[in-house]
Amino acid sequence: MLKSPILAFLFVLLHVAAHAGPPQILLDVARFRNLNKVEKGAEVEIYVTVPTQSLTYRQRAPKAFQSAATVTLEILKADGKPAYREVVTLKPPVLNDTTIAIKNPQSFLKRIMLPDGNYTLRGTVKDQYRSAGGETTVEKPLVLEAPTGPFLTDIVLLSRPAARSGGDDNFARGGYRLTRAPGGVYGRGADNIFFYTELHNAPVGQPLRVHYHLTTPDGSAADADATLTPQSGRPTTVVGQLPLGPLPDGPFTLFVEVYGGPGNKKLLTGHRAIGARSATEYAPAGAAVPR
Repeated sequence: MLKSPILAFLFVLLHVAAHAGPPQILLDVARFRNLNKVEKGAEVEIYVTVPTQSLTYRQRAPKAFQSAATVTLEILKADGKPAYREVVTLKPPVLNDTTIAIKNPQSFLKRIMLPDGNYTLRGTVKDQYRSAGGETTVEKPLVLEAPTGPFLTDIVLLSRPAARSGGDDNFARGGYRLTRAPGGVYGRGADNIFFYTELHNAPVGQPLRVHYHLTTPDGSAADADATLTPQSGRPTTVVGQLPLGPLPDGPFTLFVEVYGGPGNKKLLTGHRAIGARSATEYAPAGAAVPR
């Protein structure tokens, strides 16, 4: 039995630290076209998620524990020179019990304008309460270019349906409010996947057929069709959903294809997104992280 308050406090700190693995960071990137005719290029949306299960919690007061982390977000040009850099400090909510199995992730969204070109996206998370093994860096290639002819932008996987919104902030796009599924992961209780993308340079004024196809490595699949009529002068938003139904746990691929021409049988453009299902794990707002 621990009789010293100081020993008891040290025991709690060691207990908390022992259960914290290396910090993790998820970078979900969506590339859209910059509609500014003067400054051509891309709008890059970077949705950063830090699962707090992997952070160290420090006792601040009796039954009050908190973690802290910093995220350094960088975009490097092809020559290695910085195009963007920002440091964000995360302070997750205070917990009264660090044995809680589920700790909600901390997320934020950045929308960055960049000229077309080749870049490297780098995200570094640092656990503020750990010196050894308390930092993780993730890098992704980032290619920005303007395709010719009809094209779809990146598909954003959502944890809930895209909702009509007149707001003007980072979470609003194309007249919708978007709630992202971090890492494209759908946990226990998720019956559908939801998604958003934008169609550019499509034939104006004629109805087109949009085909959605969801598939897994074992051959399981779900399909749906919709119609849309592109308008002149702006991209056409494409929103939809598909049931997860009997699809097994593991990775899935969502294909969005647009058909036009006689009988809407000619493939005009298509794009895909990769996500994952984990029906055995509880994942509020995508708290579960693929290992």
